[in-house]
Amino acid sequence: MDNDLLYREIGQSLFNGRLSSGQQAGIEVKIEAFDRHGIADERWRAYMLATSYHETACTMQPVEEIGKGKGKPYGEKRKHDGTAYSYPDKLYFGRGDVQLTWYENYKKMGRLLGIPLLACPELSLDPDISASIMIEGMTQGVSTRGDFTGVSLENYFNHRKEDPVNARRVVNGLDQAHRIAEYYRRFLAALRMAMVFTLLLVMGCKSGQVATEKMVTHVDSTAVREEMTHLGSMKRQHHMQSLRL
Repeated sequence: MDNDLLYREIGQSLFNGRLSSGQQAGIEVKIEAFDRHGIADERWRAYMLATSYHETACTMQPVEEIGKGKGKPYGEKRKHDGTAYSYPDKLYFGRGDVQLTWYENYKKMGRLLGIPLLACPELSLDPDISASIMIEGMTQGVSTRGDFTGVSLENYFNHRKEDPVNARRVVNGLDQAHRIAEYYRRFLAALRMAMVFTLLLVMGCKSGQVATEKMVTHVDSTAVREEMTHLGSMKRQHHMQSLRL
């Protein structure tokens, strides 16, 4: 995938013209984590990037909850069932790309990932660990279920369905669902453009055309959009033909 094109596109559509070095670094960590965890569906990737964009106030870096749980049960050394705990001497307020909260969730996620999150909840602010928490919690990973709410991206993005609004239920009910769905659409468009552009480049090289890195980075993205539309039309025509057979 052409990451330079990806960053230019989302810079324009989501980051007021350009990405900061911190925002780009945060996205790079998550893309590497997607590869590491075998996340191939670009819709899942786009929705997780959109979730991080929303939950981190556009920084794309793991953050701590403002107020650190003050006034909330998990900010007072209480478990989700209401019982108090004294050890570890930690508070389990929101941290990371998806704002992991509650004693039980830190314990469960630490066990699934083999990381001492209960003893050291600050580890969830490490970019690589935070990305792994997001992926495990939002997909059918090690536990084969969505660990945040019981549902996962597989329920909302599959061969029959693409539902970015209700996909918010993977993390937090329908809170800001339509807003995040719009972020998702912009991330998805950029991801698909970058992937299709890379495919076209490879196809061009195989057909004997000369393509250099300098040429790649200066191609007008409008041409890629037009090619994507053409490929989509060809795919639909092929599908209709197969139905007639």
